[in-house]
Amino acid sequence: MEPLPIVFVSHGSPSLAIEPSPARDFLEQLGGELGQPEAIVCISAHWASAAPAVSGAARPATIHDFYGFPEELYQLSYPAPGAPQIAKRVMDLIRGAGFESGLDSARGLDHGAWSPLRLMYPDALIPVIQVSLQPQLGPAHHFALGQALAALRAEGILVLGSGGATHNLGQIRGRENLPAPQWVSAFADWLTAAIVEGRSGDLINYRSRAPYAAQNHPSEEHLLPLMVAAGAAGVGARGRCLHASYTYGVLSMASYAFGT
Repeated sequence: MEPLPIVFVSHGSPSLAIEPSPARDFLEQLGGELGQPEAIVCISAHWASAAPAVSGAARPATIHDFYGFPEELYQLSYPAPGAPQIAKRVMDLIRGAGFESGLDSARGLDHGAWSPLRLMYPDALIPVIQVSLQPQLGPAHHFALGQALAALRAEGILVLGSGGATHNLGQIRGRENLPAPQWVSAFADWLTAAIVEGRSGDLINYRSRAPYAAQNHPSEEHLLPLMVAAGAAGVGARGRCLHASYTYGVLSMASYAFGT
């Protein structure tokens, strides 16, 4: 069996779960294309901690970590099981790479995890484990964290980064029905080129090398899951773009895969 690819998806707004869009259509068919992994290790933009933590709950709750959305969203659940033994394996890999790490047996699945997974694997039968971000430590730290997770790929476990190729929510108002402005498309195009060409150094140093980097990511947490995915693939690994679209005018919904 060939190792699974490593995947990054842009999850956009929580409304992805209920609103039609090209990105939603893409995610609904992605799970079928990837096949059924033994488990999913998800690195979401919506869980941060001082050191890498691993969710160890046997039955993780569905976390509705957003406000002001339609009531329908708060009724959704994703009752995927956890996998405490796999969570321990993930923690051991992280510790073996020199990071501090621990299990969080109370952590549920935030919407960065369950929103895309509900579309990819609606039966919710595959165990899901989350790994937290450390946004204050930047891209190089997260690339190294991804390298610590690389062995999972050969064990039938899907490493899934979930964030946003662009993520400036303050610029959405008034642009919802407009094409992506040049400052968004220029960054998105640069990001895709860096991934396709395997320019790991440029990805890690995107803040100084990509056009309009700070404008597209006023804070970094939504791009850091991509750094983890790239790190799990390895230095110089070439990726490919699986999907490209925009929503709310300024959010790139691009998704990428590394490996077969």
